[in-house]
Amino acid sequence: MTTTFTSGRASRIAAVIIASAAAVSLTACGSSKASSSNPLAPKAASSSSGSIVIGSNNFAESTVLADIYGVTLKAQGIKVSYKYNIGSREVTYGLLKNGDIQLMPEYNGALLAYLNKNATPTSTADTDTELSAQLASGLEVLNPSPAQDRDSLTVNASTAAKYHLTASSTIADLVPYESDLTLGAAPEFQTRQEGLLGLASEYNLKFKSFKALDAGGPLTEGALKANSIQVGDIFTTDTTISADGWITLQDPKNLFGYQNIVPVGQKSVLTPSVVADLNAVSAKLTTADLLQLDTQTGSKGADPLTVATAWLKSVGLPA
Repeated sequence: MTTTFTSGRASRIAAVIIASAAAVSLTACGSSKASSSNPLAPKAASSSSGSIVIGSNNFAESTVLADIYGVTLKAQGIKVSYKYNIGSREVTYGLLKNGDIQLMPEYNGALLAYLNKNATPTSTADTDTELSAQLASGLEVLNPSPAQDRDSLTVNASTAAKYHLTASSTIADLVPYESDLTLGAAPEFQTRQEGLLGLASEYNLKFKSFKALDAGGPLTEGALKANSIQVGDIFTTDTTISADGWITLQDPKNLFGYQNIVPVGQKSVLTPSVVADLNAVSAKLTTADLLQLDTQTGSKGADPLTVATAWLKSVGLPA
């Protein structure tokens, strides 16, 4: 979603990056038990297929997806540990490369944009092909799920009414009013192509000001509700959009790309059985499922591990 994104993602209940994209929190979400070790400490990647460390970004959707992967692998007898809410992609990708985490849910377009800001994929398959070519040699991307969750520029109801913006309006429709608008998003949005850089280059859009908040989470949502920002980077599966009458602007230039959920991991732990199990999860996960998972863990406050287990059972996968 983030890149970024790409990614969270309904009501994001997670630690947020305030000072910089390198700030991290390793607190657990819900009843899931996260490791308290320092994720930045160098560590060799494990070659054992019997133990896997799963990480997640700092928003609730990433946490429940990590739990889905973990519950699936535990059901096959694999020892799983977690490092939740680590931070943004600028942090988690480095941890994947050095083996401090060995598997995590990602968003294919967001990760590709992080690795190659000039990439212009035209399909999910193209995105994955380009992504595989850009990944560090020790990493592998598995099959994408049909589920997508994209970043978006979303305006609150009062802003939509003031400037006559509707569901068919595009990002370019903000340009005449840019000097009146404040955008809120995660700090890293300022330096990403799928952020301020791309909005300027693709849409010639520059805002009056920018507020560093969180990755589509409660800070950004709260600021949009309070009208301290008029535009927010809100993820497209966020139920607040419809509940509060917000308008998500169309992205005809596809700045925010294809954002399919994909497992990315260290090749050393991706045995054929692990790959088969994770690909089976991806095959079942739809955007509608993702919205339901986000609703349960976000607005309803359910425990991500419980939600993950229930979803796996509901689609006939081991849990």
